[in-house]
Amino acid sequence: MKKILLSTLVCLALFACKNDAKTTEDQVDETTQNEEIAYASFGMEINDADALSAERMMVHYKDLKAGDTIPAKMRGTITDVCSKKGCWMKLDMGNEDEVFVRFKDYGFFMPLNAEGEVVVNGKAFVTETTVDELRHYAEDAGKSEEEIAAITESKFEYRFLADGVLLKQ
Repeated sequence: MKKILLSTLVCLALFACKNDAKTTEDQVDETTQNEEIAYASFGMEINDADALSAERMMVHYKDLKAGDTIPAKMRGTITDVCSKKGCWMKLDMGNEDEVFVRFKDYGFFMPLNAEGEVVVNGKAFVTETTVDELRHYAEDAGKSEEEIAAITESKFEYRFLADGVLLKQ
């Protein structure tokens, strides 16, 4: 009886060690994959795990109504950055869709020359932007007086309030 009990315990110990080793190897592989992409981090510390693609995020945006807010982490490509302080950016989401991103409590800013792919974490929402606000953003973007004066109607926009950003280097 003692031999059976001892044999069972030895087998359990071997299997337990084998599973731990595999988990450690998986963690090392995952860490190595994450290290392959270098990011500059802004705002709250985030990672790129579970970030939605631009296409998948637009599915969520299409379901939102004015006043709705959802927590999200998404990927996008920078098309424009505030040329004065880097206090906002626009992301190309494909199919001529664009998301306007601001930063929570103006707690951080993007480099004025930022370009390329980003991962943003925060809250997604939709809103109607007033003419005055659109003109202000056009001025920040360095648009001409004629372009600014041509803004005469408010605009329904996809927005994002980011608490953390990863800029692919």
